[in-house]
Amino acid sequence: MYTGNELREMFLKFFESKGHKRLPSASLIPKDDPTLLLTVAGMVPFKPYFMRKVEPPFPRATTAQKCVRTPDLESVGITARHHTFFEMLGNFSFGDYFKSEVIPWAWEYVAEVLKIPVEKLWITVHPEDEEARKLWMEKAGVQAERILNDPENLWAAGPVGPCGYCSEIYVDLGVERGCGKPDCAVGCDCDRFLEIWNLVFMQYNRDENGMLTPLPKQNIDTGMGLERIAAVMQGVATNFDTDLFRPIIDKVAELAGVQYHVDAKTDVALKVVADHTRAVSFMLSDGIRPGSDGRGYVLRRILRRAIRYARLLGIDKPFLETVFKIIQRDYGHHYPELTENENFILNHLRLEEKNFQATLEQGTQLLQDKVKSLQEAGETVLSGADAFYLYETYGFPVELTEEMLAEQGLTVDMASYETAAEEHRRLAKEQSQQMRAVQESAAIGERAKALGTTQFDGYEVLEEKVKIEALFMNGEEVQEVAEGDEVLCFLSQTPFYAESGGQVADQGILRTARAEAKITEVKKGVTGTVYHKLIVTQGILHTGESGDAIVDVEARKATARHHSATHLLQKALRSVLGEHVQQAGSLVTPERLRFDFTHFHALTEDEIRRVEEQLNRAVLANYPVSTEQMGIEDAKNSGATALFGEKYGDVVRVVSMGDYSKELCGGTHVRATGDIGLVKILSEGGIGAGLRRIEAVAGLQALDYVRNQDAQLLELAQLLKAQPSDLTKRIQGLVAQVRDLEKELQQQNAKMAKFEVEGLLQRVTDVDGVSVLAAAVHTPDMDGLRNMADLLRDKVKSGVIVLGAAVEGKVNWVTAVNPTGLSGLHAGQIIKEVAKITGGGGGGRPDMAQAGGKDSSKLGEALDQVPRIIQSFLKK
Repeated sequence: MYTGNELREMFLKFFESKGHKRLPSASLIPKDDPTLLLTVAGMVPFKPYFMRKVEPPFPRATTAQKCVRTPDLESVGITARHHTFFEMLGNFSFGDYFKSEVIPWAWEYVAEVLKIPVEKLWITVHPEDEEARKLWMEKAGVQAERILNDPENLWAAGPVGPCGYCSEIYVDLGVERGCGKPDCAVGCDCDRFLEIWNLVFMQYNRDENGMLTPLPKQNIDTGMGLERIAAVMQGVATNFDTDLFRPIIDKVAELAGVQYHVDAKTDVALKVVADHTRAVSFMLSDGIRPGSDGRGYVLRRILRRAIRYARLLGIDKPFLETVFKIIQRDYGHHYPELTENENFILNHLRLEEKNFQATLEQGTQLLQDKVKSLQEAGETVLSGADAFYLYETYGFPVELTEEMLAEQGLTVDMASYETAAEEHRRLAKEQSQQMRAVQESAAIGERAKALGTTQFDGYEVLEEKVKIEALFMNGEEVQEVAEGDEVLCFLSQTPFYAESGGQVADQGILRTARAEAKITEVKKGVTGTVYHKLIVTQGILHTGESGDAIVDVEARKATARHHSATHLLQKALRSVLGEHVQQAGSLVTPERLRFDFTHFHALTEDEIRRVEEQLNRAVLANYPVSTEQMGIEDAKNSGATALFGEKYGDVVRVVSMGDYSKELCGGTHVRATGDIGLVKILSEGGIGAGLRRIEAVAGLQALDYVRNQDAQLLELAQLLKAQPSDLTKRIQGLVAQVRDLEKELQQQNAKMAKFEVEGLLQRVTDVDGVSVLAAAVHTPDMDGLRNMADLLRDKVKSGVIVLGAAVEGKVNWVTAVNPTGLSGLHAGQIIKEVAKITGGGGGGRPDMAQAGGKDSSKLGEALDQVPRIIQSFLKK
């Protein structure tokens, strides 16, 4: 029996023997592909090669690609095959070979390497793909009756992009796995016939209108799910019973104190927890962070679903870290990011698990309130809308809601729940389909491809002679543009830095003999071509003419100072806070720097001071700044820090600052750290779970900041008529004086309140045997109103007190019932009705409650209604 690890290695070695380059899995974050949130198929990283936006550096490749799909999330654990995370084994040709090669190789692999009996294998082809049918028979030797038509055999990774006819290989798992129907065959919904491999003949591009146009070259993209083929080769009923899952499931079962394959409901929960924890571990290992939108929301939803199902199993303590260790042990040898990024993964698992426990408690309270309302109304069924609200807002699976309700003899209206869920899925699908990148025109794309990589000379020079290769307006190529036109320009080479790595693009001008233009934006396309956006400020620019490209020197120098400062900042943070600190994003501009990093609590004043001091000591050390090109592995072995979650090429640029800092970076920097000047941290704060942000200024911008601080200090000193050195003492005196005045004011207010209370006591009336005081009073805030109510309760030993105070057009309300439960009256219920008259609401305890109202003009009307409101409660 082959293990999952052995099957992965066998596949990759087989295609290496066929001349394919073995590549590591790409990140789950698609690179330069805004049409996808996550990598959903093995071919996603190669889309630019298939479409020839970039010339492939090798003709054929093979990978075991990490993938995540979530449209069938609710099916995970219920079916034998659905997963969120899975591994896709694939071989790819970029215009090198096509059907006649891949078909016999596929047959060789399944029939001769894996030795699956040929009588169990079936093939499907598109009805119009006679070529594939013929090749299966003539080159692979498959019998004609085992080749079936399937009109759905047209495959694509997304709504737009490369696609093509495909051919699928199925394995017959036996009659015992079937539905028992006499017509059971390939395509049946039962588990008997399992698709194990899809060969995609990638030869078309599909646009937004569904039109298919031939790709520049014919390509091959195949996909074999590792989990599926492992289940077949290990002879188990489901993917979850393979060695890829069993160690994870067994650990979850051990934590829950249950056994696998004893109870169907328990099995579903075990599978969900195992699948979802595996997915979350891999997503975190690629730098995806839990969040409220995009891929961060997907991660958080999967993670919370794992925790919810663990609760169903009885696991109510943190468990994700323990389960992750099993995943790391079994997968870490092939996916080293699980080990390299261990601290990041564990910190987020701990934080999310802790935070979601609080969310679950909120949801439980809400469900209990719903149960109470149902019982008071004599009903036994919770509406589907309420159940779905609990699921979507608080993460309660409907199974958990059903279980909690069943304990009290209640049920869920599952029909209306499914309706609500289906409507949510429909809206989500529509929203997903609307996610389309604004694509550049075909003309621009073709021109960029023809020009290829633009040579960047800006590391060495800030002004150079260039040639205008092409000009575009509104997506159309033009030969000349005039003053006021906003255009896109391709240059023969460029000194302008294109926006990347958090560093903003250079500013500057393009000047020819007859015109001048201001550079507004510089970006690099997937082909390596640099796009210059500019506004013509005078004259006429022509395609083909030469001119001077001139970078704004002062802006470049200021940007370089801030970029170099970020490198020193990261080193200082790791030194002061710990090696767990990882860069999570940055912004480098001429005006300032912003640095986001992983850390799980706010920095203390002392930590900020130590970071800032260490950073500036590195500046004063005047370390020389050097750069060199080297292989990615050599760079990592040399100790260079890489941006977490970023995928680099085989050759990288390493920026060293003496022996203090070494990072992979393509940005522009100072020549020595002393050129940075003063660095001043402006702020530090949280921007999300486990994420912090520091903003700082360097060089002349730091000098401006210090000057502004000095100016404010002098202005403050003048206002207080003190020397700057005496300000602290002067302000402390003023604070003490204000405190004394506030205390005196409170005493005066208390005296006035007591005096007012004596007058209010004269207004107590009798309402059906209950003493009632309803009055408008003058207090500036709710605290004053509560204090007055307390004074009156001491005087009115038995009765109801309702006080209202108008404050800036609104109303504050306080109600007291003394003693508690007097005549069955409830302060919270009374105040709710009174406040409603003034357009507000509120509630509280039986003895005291408070509320607010929006309309102070109705204060008198509400007070007049108090006797009637109390009478209505006395009659119940």
